[in-house]
Amino acid sequence: MNQRAEAAEFLRTRRDRITPEQAGIIGGGRRRVPGLRREEVAMLAGVSVEYYARMERGDLGGVSSEVLDGVARALQLDEAETDHLNDLATAAAPQSRRSRGHSPARNVTPALQRFLDAVTGAPVWIRDRRMDFVAANPLGRALYAPILDDPANQGNTARFTFLNPAAHTFFPDWQKNADGLVATLRTYAGQHPRDKGLTDLIGELVTRSDTFRHRWAAHDVRHHRAGLKRIHHPDVGHLEFTYEAMDLPANPEWFLFAYTAEPGSPTEERMKLLGSLSAAADETVHGPAQL
Repeated sequence: MNQRAEAAEFLRTRRDRITPEQAGIIGGGRRRVPGLRREEVAMLAGVSVEYYARMERGDLGGVSSEVLDGVARALQLDEAETDHLNDLATAAAPQSRRSRGHSPARNVTPALQRFLDAVTGAPVWIRDRRMDFVAANPLGRALYAPILDDPANQGNTARFTFLNPAAHTFFPDWQKNADGLVATLRTYAGQHPRDKGLTDLIGELVTRSDTFRHRWAAHDVRHHRAGLKRIHHPDVGHLEFTYEAMDLPANPEWFLFAYTAEPGSPTEERMKLLGSLSAAADETVHGPAQL
């Protein structure tokens, strides 16, 4: 992706959404657009108009953290947006100043799979930043079977969401899920602008899906940490979970998700049924477990 264009569009779209009233600016004459002018952002951020104009042209190289913080305050960025602005500035730095990080493990270790399998009362699964399904416990695999069994989309939740019509049934809150998924992908893209697998996925979806392309153009970002998830599973019906997302320090590009249901809720009962159906299907394929 063109990093200068990314930075320029991100700042422009954030400026366009802030009204003078929200920024505490009174008057200012007639306006052709509802958002702030560049000179108003510069004033609020405490920088010259020329300096902010340079930033909005996508040139973030050498911009200090203090200036970035000032612009974030002026544009009323939330935590995810502020982090994204800093990621874009880091990407604009000379190669020698960028964090090299370390290469994550590519295979699920036996110890990690044992940990997942030890969680028996809730679906637990891992995906990477390209939205590829990596591993799960049996309940997690059963829950996401419609995605895993879809050969065209290769166990990728983004492809399934935007390229398979069945996603609109599987995710009852499809619009909200789609918005969040695209915003999460843009966050990852800002953090890892040279991840070819990620940029290839985004390019594919921009080309193949109008709904993805329109959302991508909004330049929204988010942190995917916790929330509510509703799923309509073809075998057991409507399910409603709260979820928690966790980083895996040994595998920095992997993220673990744990779904839980309210005790005594219909979802809890339906998940017990799904677990029984999954175990019965596994026994049919592999035979009974050895004692």
